[in-house]
Amino acid sequence: MKPVPSGRLMPTADGTDLILTRTFRAPIEDVWASVTESERTARWFGPWEGDAAPGRTVRVRMAFEEGEAWTEVRIDACEPPRHLAVSTSDEAGDWRMELRLSESAGTTELQFVHHLTATKGIGEIGPGWEYYLDMLVASRDGTPAPSFDDYYPSQQAYFESLADQLPS
Repeated sequence: MKPVPSGRLMPTADGTDLILTRTFRAPIEDVWASVTESERTARWFGPWEGDAAPGRTVRVRMAFEEGEAWTEVRIDACEPPRHLAVSTSDEAGDWRMELRLSESAGTTELQFVHHLTATKGIGEIGPGWEYYLDMLVASRDGTPAPSFDDYYPSQQAYFESLADQLPS
């Protein structure tokens, strides 16, 4: 079964937000642990090391990228178990991202927000985040990991069409 893209773009005062959402039948604290504890992030994104606190920088190894490179990630805000904001800068540019979690009746919603200054490259960025969030789902459910080949390039046109629909 091919994954269906769920991302959406929302114009903001200083760019555009790419927003993707996943829902888990689990307490918020457990989902928070999946996105903040190194041994758990290693299962779906990659491990991290360092002294994690707002204003500090940790090193993250993207385990599912070619070369599994380590990247420095600054923690801009951390309000357990509801909000994490991070930023990084590399050859791909400056990236600002947030995780927002909310819980209702034993179900936790995770909203991933990538703050974009431009939508250039959204055809690659969107499928990549869909893949990683589905990796999170698979790691929590104990199901087989998805294949990136099911996301890219098949979802590229979907994300590019979202950018084309934004007001000029």
